[in-house]
Amino acid sequence: MTEILSAPLVVEFPFTRSLGPVQSAFLTGLRERTVLGVRTDDGRVLVPPVEYDPVTANELRSLLRVAPTGTVTTWAWNPAPRRDQPLGTPFAWVLVRLDGADTALLHALDAPGPDAVHTGMRVRIRWAATRTGAITDIACFEPYDGEPGTTEPVPHGGEFTDPVTGITVPARLDYVHTPGRAQSAHLKALEDHRTVGERCPACRKVYVPPRGACPTCGIATAEQVEVGPRGTVTTFCIVNIKAKNLDIDVPYVYAHIALDGADLALHGRIAGIPYDQVRMGLRVEPVWAEGARHPDHYRPTGEPDAGYDTYKELV
Repeated sequence: MTEILSAPLVVEFPFTRSLGPVQSAFLTGLRERTVLGVRTDDGRVLVPPVEYDPVTANELRSLLRVAPTGTVTTWAWNPAPRRDQPLGTPFAWVLVRLDGADTALLHALDAPGPDAVHTGMRVRIRWAATRTGAITDIACFEPYDGEPGTTEPVPHGGEFTDPVTGITVPARLDYVHTPGRAQSAHLKALEDHRTVGERCPACRKVYVPPRGACPTCGIATAEQVEVGPRGTVTTFCIVNIKAKNLDIDVPYVYAHIALDGADLALHGRIAGIPYDQVRMGLRVEPVWAEGARHPDHYRPTGEPDAGYDTYKELV
């Protein structure tokens, strides 16, 4: 039986978005130690603010300043902070309804332990020493025993010098991936520069990479079939934006490739040919880098192009 593989996997990318007038005012306000909410059609004050009324869907523009103090509405203790979380020591995740707001804001509460946290406790914002116009300008909340702030929000024009108009948020997911029996066998074969799929016992289609079950018939697959190594480009795209941490010059081509003997196209990079000469039907073969566990890219074989009828079901 094939050894079941397991390995840590990180999926990470920067998410960049522009900001409308409401979100721009909210984040710029944080930079200036000002918390803004927005008034809805029914008179409620939402913090964080949204651009459209959640009930009527009408556009919202009535901004108001609320207090930096508030009340914990619910909480959960985090005994082991993870990478890039607000605090490096154990803390509480809290929902805080700021004075003057009708909804709660999620953030971290710096507290000595879970016994020091309770629903209804009073807290205030601890501002970050350096602020850039992001939710992290609120470093965290901290317990507060002072006088209650005003509960009446103050109208605000939302105008600041040098407003924040866009943000880039790093998205990251750390997890342990276990590919399962079928994909483990596929990955082990790649170490020997072989490509192995599995055949469905009912429809007889060969799937690469194998899933352990036929997606069409819904039954388990176990019969291993070696395919390729050559194949046919069924469709492709030209990549013009360079990815972070990927040492490949743009433009380059990424394609779906139907390996000989497979009934499912896999994807791979095409090299060894100018990007504007890649075409559907191009015959290609894998190129392995020294010590690599999978093909680095595919290059033209020099064979005549495959006829469309031979791969049209895989486009």
